[in-house]
Amino acid sequence: MLIPVVLAAALMNAAMVAASAVSTILIADELSPALAGLPNTAGVLGTAAGAVAVGRWSARLGRAQALRTGYGIAVAGGAFTVLAAVGAPVILLFLGMLLLGAGNAASLLSRYAAGESVDPSRRAAAMGTVVWASTAGAVGGPFLLEPAQAFAVSLGLPPLAGPFLLAVAAAFSALLAATRIQPIRAVAASNAVEVDEAQRAPAARSTTVLVAAGVMLVGHLVMVALMTSVPVHAHHHGQGLSMLGLMLSAHTFGMFALAPVTGWWIDRSGPRPVMLAGLATVAVSALVIAGPSGMTFTPALFVLGYGWNLCYLGGSALLTTAGANSPAARAKLESKVEAWVWAVAALATAASTWLFAAGGFALLAACSITLALPLLVLVALRRDTPVEQKSLEPSC
Repeated sequence: MLIPVVLAAALMNAAMVAASAVSTILIADELSPALAGLPNTAGVLGTAAGAVAVGRWSARLGRAQALRTGYGIAVAGGAFTVLAAVGAPVILLFLGMLLLGAGNAASLLSRYAAGESVDPSRRAAAMGTVVWASTAGAVGGPFLLEPAQAFAVSLGLPPLAGPFLLAVAAAFSALLAATRIQPIRAVAASNAVEVDEAQRAPAARSTTVLVAAGVMLVGHLVMVALMTSVPVHAHHHGQGLSMLGLMLSAHTFGMFALAPVTGWWIDRSGPRPVMLAGLATVAVSALVIAGPSGMTFTPALFVLGYGWNLCYLGGSALLTTAGANSPAARAKLESKVEAWVWAVAALATAASTWLFAAGGFALLAACSITLALPLLVLVALRRDTPVEQKSLEPSC
């Protein structure tokens, strides 16, 4: 069951990377460089809205069918981007990126499907494997852009149509992989304890949800705010695209490549120490990035990426222990948190360069620490609930 989930997530990530990379170029050429970021904003908003939709479909149709629906919508979105690239009204590009966002949401939420399909003692490791699969899409996708352009030219199409054709092919392949996902029946994991916790302590359950969502939100907010301004920083310091590519690759590697290690750590020690490490890591990396530029800048971007990974997977794992008393309720809760994470990402993207212009990385770092420090204290003082303690017990 895990293999098609992982494969579909990797392919969908490649589709999103390919479309995002060239959509800015198309808008810069067709409209204005000042508007070049709007397609990616549409993709982020599509991911936020898609997360809510996938959660509702999961509640009604089951997780497997919900994932297939999300990937199917992404195929349609990719087709719209191709039409825009070959001369159709440019509004189709924005619509296409919005629909591709729904597929991206399915890919992101598939980590919970993976977690439900294995023994609870390996839940976080399975979730980490899905996040790790994004490495293949994020790293492999850009290498296919130039061959895709050459393929489009050989068909008599504009060069920019090639990467969008690649996005369609990757999204369709993700849909095909998702057809192999069987209806997911969650492995029993002390359901009686979860229901009892949900009924006995609704306040504790709400606190668990808020802490999990807060850690994911802050980790994502800090990461997006800092990374959005990295290209501007590189340009101001006269660094070329090759150096910028190295910086972004180091950061992406930190985000995804060590996800299985994070999953193993969560399964062994629980979400709390991982979330603490994540919040501390993003705060420290923000300080290093704001310091004198030099040999530490690119390694700090890698550390920032891994801090995001710790927050994202740690918060996700905590959310699975929130005590939702049915699979449908759990799916809706997970999708709602995911939607908030990506909605905040859109705001962070918009605010990042404005803050950077006002005060550079020093101001961004100060904002990051202001967000991370109170939550770090809250997580440190919080004690595990009975459900969280039960999830750490070895299975029979």
